[in-house]
Amino acid sequence: MSKGLLIVLSGPSGVGKGTVCSALRGKMDNLVYSVSATTRVPRLGEENGVNYFFKSHDEFNHMMANDQLLEYAEYVGNYYGTPRDFVEETLQSGKDIILEIEVQGALKVKEKFPEGIFIFLLPPSLDELKDRICGRGTESQATIDHRLSVAVDEISLVGHYDYAVVNDQIDAACKRIESIVIAEHCKVRG
Repeated sequence: MSKGLLIVLSGPSGVGKGTVCSALRGKMDNLVYSVSATTRVPRLGEENGVNYFFKSHDEFNHMMANDQLLEYAEYVGNYYGTPRDFVEETLQSGKDIILEIEVQGALKVKEKFPEGIFIFLLPPSLDELKDRICGRGTESQATIDHRLSVAVDEISLVGHYDYAVVNDQIDAACKRIESIVIAEHCKVRG
């Protein structure tokens, strides 16, 4: 049995990572979603163990101290991290796993798993990104301004990724990512 692919999808907040990941899971049978741990408060409709593993700051600190996270990062006052065991077990089972994480976390994963497939999801424009963040209706103006400032910095790091995909339309973005995964499975590795 061949090992699965580690696919890392990241990009600025509001670019549609969650929406694209959800659509990909409906299209790709061999794709497992890596649920991240976070100290962020759940948004309306989010479920523990499905969208995130919601942790207290003390619980998250325990995970960091005991090397139970593949990566972790602080973003806009909260911690996010990828539970190590789940990722490694999924890859060994031959299934592909997709990590939907922020840019800081993706760059840390790249240090540990350079053989991963790193895909940067871009917005069609910064104006569109602002509309998406504002459209959530969950963010204060100060948070929106901060997220946009961080987004500009994150977009400048696209050169650290293997692929860049513009999320102009969900289905089109998914087809591009599916094509990347198919190509990577066909790649001759030396």
